[in-house]
Amino acid sequence: MAMGTGRICNALHGLKPVLLMVVVQFAFAGVNVLYKLAANDGMNLSILVAYRFIFGTAFLLPIALFFERKNRPKLKWMVLLQGFLSGLFGGSLSQNLYIESLALTSATFASAIAQLIPAITFILAITFRLEKLNLRSLTGKAKVVGTLMGIGGAMLLAFYEGVEINIWSTHVDLLHTSQQQHSHLASSPHTDSGDRLLGCLLAFGSCICYAIWLIILTKMSATYPCYYSSTALMSAMGSIQAVGFALCKESEWSQWMLGWNIRLLTVAYSGIMVTGLSAAIIALCIGMRGPLFVSVFNPLMLVLVAIVGSLVLDEKLHLGSVLGAVLIVCGLYAVLWGKGKEIDKMSNSVPSTSFHHQDSGSIDIVIMPPDNNKGNSNNIESLTNNSALKATSSAVSMIH
Repeated sequence: MAMGTGRICNALHGLKPVLLMVVVQFAFAGVNVLYKLAANDGMNLSILVAYRFIFGTAFLLPIALFFERKNRPKLKWMVLLQGFLSGLFGGSLSQNLYIESLALTSATFASAIAQLIPAITFILAITFRLEKLNLRSLTGKAKVVGTLMGIGGAMLLAFYEGVEINIWSTHVDLLHTSQQQHSHLASSPHTDSGDRLLGCLLAFGSCICYAIWLIILTKMSATYPCYYSSTALMSAMGSIQAVGFALCKESEWSQWMLGWNIRLLTVAYSGIMVTGLSAAIIALCIGMRGPLFVSVFNPLMLVLVAIVGSLVLDEKLHLGSVLGAVLIVCGLYAVLWGKGKEIDKMSNSVPSTSFHHQDSGSIDIVIMPPDNNKGNSNNIESLTNNSALKATSSAVSMIH
C-alpha cells in the first residue's frame, strides 16, 4: 500500500512540469481572446503591452520581496543585464513586433508564424549546447520528429479549413457588440505584397526574440535561481521599455485612460496571469526541463484558442483545426517522451555507480579470514579497511 502511494506521488511529481505548462497555455489562450475583445473596443495595443508589464511588476514585486527575502542572492551587474535582455526579448520587443505583424498581415497568419518558436528554440538550444541532438538514439529522433509534427500541425490548423464540424453551438459572440475598424486586429488586412512581406519578417523576428528569451532565461535561472525575483526584474525592465515605446507611438493621454471595462480586465489579466504567474512558471520549468521542453507547448495554445473561440466568440470548428490539433498533441507527446527517457537515463546512471562502490566496500568488510591465522588476518583486515576507505571516499566524491 505504501509502495503504491509512493509510486503515485512520484508519478505526480514527474508530471508537475507538464501540468504547469498546460496551465500556462490556458492562460495564454485567455489572453488571446481578451486581446481580441480589447482591440474590438478600440484600445491601442502598444499601450496594452505597456500596462501589461506595469500590472505584472506591481503583482510580482511584493511576492518576490516577501517569499524570497532570505534566500535571494546578491544582485550583480550580470543579473541586471540578463534581466534587461529578458525584458527586451521576452517582453517589449517581441510583443510589439507581434502586434505590428498583425497590423500588416492577419491574425491567422501571424499566429501560424508564431508556431515556429519550438523549431527556433531547438536550433538555438543545440547551438548553445543546452540540448543534445543525438539523432542516433531513439530519444533524439523523438524530439526532432515531435517538434516537426507540432509545427506541421500548427500550420495545418492555420492554413487549411476543410469542412465545418458542428460539435457544439453556444450562440455566444462577445465581439458582436461593436466592430470598430481603427484597432490593429480589427483592421482589414493589407493586400500590398510589400506590407505582407514586412509583416512576415516582423512575426519571424518576434519568434526569434521569444526563443532568445528562453535561452537567456535558462542562463539566468542558473546564476540567479529566484524565480519570483528574476521574473519581477524582467517585468520591471520590460515595463520601462514598453512604456517608452508606447509614449513614442501614442502621446494622446485619452488612450491611456482605463475604466471599469474590458480594457482594465485585459491589462489586469495579462499582467497578473501571464507576465506575473506564467512567466514565473516558465522560469521554473526551464530550470527543471530546459528551454525546448517549454517551447514545445506553444502550439497547444492554438488548439485552446480554437476551442474557446468556438465557445464564446461564435467561431466555427473545421476539419483542418481537428487534424492540426491531433498532430500537435502527438508531437507534444513525442517530445515529452524523449525528454522523459533522457531524464530517467541521467537519474539512473548516477546512483547506480555510488551504490556499487558502497556494496563493494561492504563485501570487503564482511569477508574475513578465520581466527587461527592471525598474521594473514591482520594483513587482509588492513587491506579491507583500506579498500572500504577508498570506496567510501569515492562514493562521497561522486555525491559531491
